[in-house]
Amino acid sequence: MDWWRGAVIYQIYPRSFLDTDGDGIGDLPGVTAKLPYIAQLGADAIWLCPFFLSPQCDFGYDVASYTDIDPIFGTMADFDALVRQAHALGLKVLIDQVWGHTSNRHPWFLDSRSSQTAEKADWYVWADPSADGTPPNNWLSVFGGAAWTWEPRRRQYFLHRFLSCQPALNLHNPATMDALLETGRFWLDRGVDGFRLDAIDFLLHDTSLRPNPAAPGTGIIPTKPFGMQRHDWDMLQPDTVGLLARIRGLMDSYPGSVALGEISSQPGALQRVTALTEGADGLHMAYTLRPLRDRFGWAEVTALLRDVALAGTKGWACWSFSNHDAERAISRWNPAGGSAPPDPAFVRMLMALPLSLRGSVCLYQGEELGLTEAVLSETDLRDPFGLAYWPEFRGRDGSRTPMPWRADAAHAGFTSAATPWLPMPDVHRALAADVQDADDSSMLHAVRRFLHWRRGVPALLYGSLRTLPLDAPLAGFAREHDGQCVIAVFNLSDADATLSLAGYGPLSPMPGSGFEHCLGGDGRLRPFGVLFAIVAHKPACLKEMAG
Repeated sequence: MDWWRGAVIYQIYPRSFLDTDGDGIGDLPGVTAKLPYIAQLGADAIWLCPFFLSPQCDFGYDVASYTDIDPIFGTMADFDALVRQAHALGLKVLIDQVWGHTSNRHPWFLDSRSSQTAEKADWYVWADPSADGTPPNNWLSVFGGAAWTWEPRRRQYFLHRFLSCQPALNLHNPATMDALLETGRFWLDRGVDGFRLDAIDFLLHDTSLRPNPAAPGTGIIPTKPFGMQRHDWDMLQPDTVGLLARIRGLMDSYPGSVALGEISSQPGALQRVTALTEGADGLHMAYTLRPLRDRFGWAEVTALLRDVALAGTKGWACWSFSNHDAERAISRWNPAGGSAPPDPAFVRMLMALPLSLRGSVCLYQGEELGLTEAVLSETDLRDPFGLAYWPEFRGRDGSRTPMPWRADAAHAGFTSAATPWLPMPDVHRALAADVQDADDSSMLHAVRRFLHWRRGVPALLYGSLRTLPLDAPLAGFAREHDGQCVIAVFNLSDADATLSLAGYGPLSPMPGSGFEHCLGGDGRLRPFGVLFAIVAHKPACLKEMAG
């Protein structure tokens, strides 16, 4: 079986993981120092967010060189040591590849902007102004305002889907894609095991630059006008499959390497995950931002499960409920609301849900500690997105605050600097890794137990998924692989829920998951409880279920 199927990929945001040189910013040696912690957790791989040379306009997602390491993170020798140590511990290494845009300080862009006849003139997306001097069409940046910025040297506009310091590459130009694939080969030759590919839906644009139509309106102007358009022409282009085939060709020349794609939350997200990961020419796996945008509730969770079931066994999804670009799921979905402390049972249920779905899983640093979204003041912010939209949108810094390693140390052991790049929230200090490591009942130990238990349940790693027809507040599904059938049921409420599975034949609750206490002797599932049970003899209702 391919190593990545059912794998747990631990996502690391290096700036906030561990600082070893005292400058207040995490670095590659800090990652290496904590690899044993990740291996002990039960992860199969790590995903490193960008550590490449960058002006840090968007904290690394504005790449100025694809094959150089930014000195704030360390050296190439540090990276090589990280890969060796990860492999020695049995961990695969995936690195971010931002191939839809570069920094406006990248040498490619400096050449491209210099003249319409420059060597790399067509490596970025350029367009003449409209007759009145305004941008060529109505496309919008995700971060607000027009997606076009005027460049006086060329007397043209360039496209940027995000910040104006991130000009969009023209991937319709084969030479541009050739150059990107060579940078990928550079890292594969250094021993990395694959790539997480940023913003797949934004890789290509309509070359005719047709304007986007308006999205159906609600009568309310949103905080982010990007949502006021239907993105028919600036993203989601069908020719993307051809680009992915070229990327897959590169990966196939390095057996065992994988490509993990990020799919937006635009309508049809899960269908795109399936379409872009089935067959031998697409991505190996992909995750969608949909769970990072959805609200939490029985209707939302059951709709997600229904869509997963409808996808059948085509393609391969990867699940991400929290990451560096979104509010942490524990806070975003906290039924208690606001800044109220989440119920520990809810936190553990939220951990088990994505880890039980068909697919692989990205676990974002701190999820294993139960970290909540940090509440920061405007003066604490570093994220340009948050600074532009404060206070209606507080940006992404709340999910990027430093990892708490030692409760009794300055800045919870993240750095010896007087001031870290983002503050250490006091509420996170109490959740520090050393405190939880010493407490067998902690969230950290619960995650370790669950991940190690999950490795021994083939149905959860590889099996098909069919939803169970359960009433609110219960949601569940059956996973089946090679004769093993496992039922997983989740109580999405803070009250006991009556569980009736009499029609499913003899069920044997599975020991070792850490959720054995959730099912009461009267057959009621405790608040935010989870049940994992083996179906001894698969009944007709499961054989006939369409999902």
